[in-house]
Amino acid sequence: MSLLVDSHCHLDFPSLSGDLDGVMARAKTAGVGTMVTICTRVERFASILAIAERFDNLYCSVGLHPHSAAEEPDLSTERLVELAGHDKVVGIGESGLDFHYDKSHRDIQAKLFRRHIAAARETGLPLIVHSRAADGEMIAILQDETAKGPFPGVLHCFSSGPELARAALALGFYISFSGIITFKNADEVRAVALETPLERLLVETDAPYLAPIPHRGKDNEPAFVANTANKLAELRGVTGQEMAEQSTGNFFRLFTKALAAGHGNSIAE
Repeated sequence: MSLLVDSHCHLDFPSLSGDLDGVMARAKTAGVGTMVTICTRVERFASILAIAERFDNLYCSVGLHPHSAAEEPDLSTERLVELAGHDKVVGIGESGLDFHYDKSHRDIQAKLFRRHIAAARETGLPLIVHSRAADGEMIAILQDETAKGPFPGVLHCFSSGPELARAALALGFYISFSGIITFKNADEVRAVALETPLERLLVETDAPYLAPIPHRGKDNEPAFVANTANKLAELRGVTGQEMAEQSTGNFFRLFTKALAAGHGNSIAE
């Protein structure tokens, strides 16, 4: 029986951190075997790492969300690389560009995003990319930085247009789909999910946000990644088990440090 992976959640956020044992137990019951809790503020990394260290099947990342870029403008590539040396850290980010809210100046977002890219290139860990309302600028930066040297990565919680998806796939990136694909008005995202090669897709919750149908209105949590995976299976015309096998295998091919740490992707019942 292949277990699902929630490749992107935020277990340090208050709505989940107060019931971690329950969250993890419900994930297990739903068939979720591995999770990655994502860092959005480097100054809070120690608390995120502490959560990851509590559970064998939970990993974390290190990075600075573009919303908070202006709050830690001096974050260096060297610091990211240093923190990424911990056994539990399997990715760099999330980082990127968010021109929808513009909570940090766009130039600062871009500068720090490039520092994260440099850290991904140096460590070999996948870059976890946040992109919203910045498709053209994101394509330009990813192509420019890849020309300096390749790096692995994933566009997380994909909600952009097909041009960004195609450009990222051409650079070797993966694309991760969240509960958005279950939403009524998400036809464009579903179209990208249909176009993405099976060997390049991941699933995630982005918990506690974006709970999939039928959990809309609730706090999202890793157990609900099963609903997203099942919707993706329906779209792609495969069984839920086939989607679990595919998306989980893709995760461990991208997040190779998680695999190296010895946590497999299947169990025998």
